[in-house]
Amino acid sequence: MASSILITGGAGYVGSHTVAALLEQSEPYEIVVVDNVSNAYMAEDQMKPEPIRIVEELTGKNVHFYNVDIRDAEKLSEVFNQHNIECVIHFAALKAVGESVAKPMEYYQVNISGTCTLFDIMRKHGVYKLVYSSSSTVYGEPQMLPINESHPTGLGMTSPYGKSKFFCEEIMKDICRSDTKWTVVSLRYFNPVGAHRSGRIGEHPSGIPNNLMPYISQVAVGRLPELLVFGADYETPDGTGVRDYIHVVDLAEGHVSAIRLLRLPSTAGFHAINLGTGVGYSVLQMIKAFEEASGRKIPYRIVGRRAGDIAANYADVSLSLKLLGWRTTRTLDDMCRDTWRWQSGNPHGFKKS
Repeated sequence: MASSILITGGAGYVGSHTVAALLEQSEPYEIVVVDNVSNAYMAEDQMKPEPIRIVEELTGKNVHFYNVDIRDAEKLSEVFNQHNIECVIHFAALKAVGESVAKPMEYYQVNISGTCTLFDIMRKHGVYKLVYSSSSTVYGEPQMLPINESHPTGLGMTSPYGKSKFFCEEIMKDICRSDTKWTVVSLRYFNPVGAHRSGRIGEHPSGIPNNLMPYISQVAVGRLPELLVFGADYETPDGTGVRDYIHVVDLAEGHVSAIRLLRLPSTAGFHAINLGTGVGYSVLQMIKAFEEASGRKIPYRIVGRRAGDIAANYADVSLSLKLLGWRTTRTLDDMCRDTWRWQSGNPHGFKKS
């Protein structure tokens, strides 16, 4: 039986782009995806979520898909029984900062309990290699910029989402200390944006978007009347929040590099690595860049700050180059242009209308 890579949450935004990136490699990866489709679109007459179905069309390769919630230990174990899993990429999680402030229990149940269930099933099946989808929110309020991996984590954290990622990292550190068979690479994302170059897969948020880029693109395509800018009184050059935005395909390729790192015998233990560009852009800069890429005016209104937000964060990315041999290659113009290609061609996302 050929070895497989299991991807939890593989039908989501970053997950589906990572599936595509792996299948586009010359090495013949067999991909197994488990996803409860809470953050992915699946038509009633289809057996697989739309992003997975489209990735299969784009690559000409098959993906094994299971509609499974990672908290369901029995069904998750069945997936491991059916495939020779070599390693896991763990995306499955709830991910909206603002929503997590309003619904902390749901975030802890899915993000922490689900991760513990996954680790238990992995251990029982002798699978000890994992790439974890973490977040720059584990750094809390930045004490220095750019942020490197030695920056303290868990201090002054402002959202249950960020706390859930921090708690999971602490659990993983303890597991790796307790058993040297484990290798965990925790990739601390900054802000994924953009879409696949085909324009056929991209971000498909359910309801009103919680993140900036899909909100801007839905305003541009006419689905939303205006953009709400949460706060213009931060200590930043123009008063609006500054973030390190990374093209989702660059991010996906970072996961391919992390899989290669997992396979090195010298990398046992826990490793945290930033994935970003090392450059911060403000909300107003993002609006201007998207207007130029789309040729559309983006009406916006400044309102009060949003709970859980911070003024600025952007990455020190030197470790990702050292350990992964990886750096971003796509620009802000690429991010905006690819987002617009996806959104203008799919104004309702994966839904037809």
